Amino acid sequence: MYPNQSRFGGHSQISAAAFDEGLRQHMLRVYNYMGLGLVVTGLVAFIVGTTPALYVPIFSSPLKWVVMLAPLAFVFFFSFRIQTMSASAAQMTFWAFCAVMGLSLASVFLVFTGASIARTFFIAATMFGATSLYGYVTKRDLSRFGSFLIMGLIGVVIASIVNIFLGSSALQFAISVIGIVVFVGLTAWDTQNIKEQYADNFDQESQQKLAVFGALSLYLNFVNIFQLLLNFTGEREG
Repeated sequence: MYPNQSRFGGHSQISAAAFDEGLRQHMLRVYNYMGLGLVVTGLVAFIVGTTPALYVPIFSSPLKWVVMLAPLAFVFFFSFRIQTMSASAAQMTFWAFCAVMGLSLASVFLVFTGASIARTFFIAATMFGATSLYGYVTKRDLSRFGSFLIMGLIGVVIASIVNIFLGSSALQFAISVIGIVVFVGLTAWDTQNIKEQYADNFDQESQQKLAVFGALSLYLNFVNIFQLLLNFTGEREG
């Protein structure tokens, strides 16, 4: 499928074979950024979550709220500044975000067993991989589902905030089920969007920024699927 127009400007002007090869390289770049981002997050989360000298000062003080909210601040910053950032700045911001997300996720090592975390990760990876592949190969236009998925995402976020104060297990169960459906859908939708936004006549700077922003979208979907699945497959310590 050829893109008509990307948020970064431009459209394809060369042969289908050359375009397909360029698109393949672009998608590989997106998945490589995402994969390395998950490695950074996992390493930071594991090191902090298994080192008392690190997690005690963080999670036993108000600093935990800073750690929990910092990833959201990064996402907003990224979304508003991606157009004006250089490619190198976008990459550095992405790696910093992944590290901060690792700090936030360190708490899962305090709550769940290592075996159940690993099991949930592979389940999430399988779900993500299958759904992203569908989004890449399907000829069906998924854009019509976008508004419903965004509405579902907003609902999940609001319900999650409310449940911080209510502490309802029933509401948490509903949030987890609906959230998994929403983020699985977003994975397919975002993958198709990343594919359609690609244009072979971008300069290298624009292509790198587009790849980083695409990686961020898929990374967020994966992390949320993983966290929500933990509510079902995670085994608590002790």
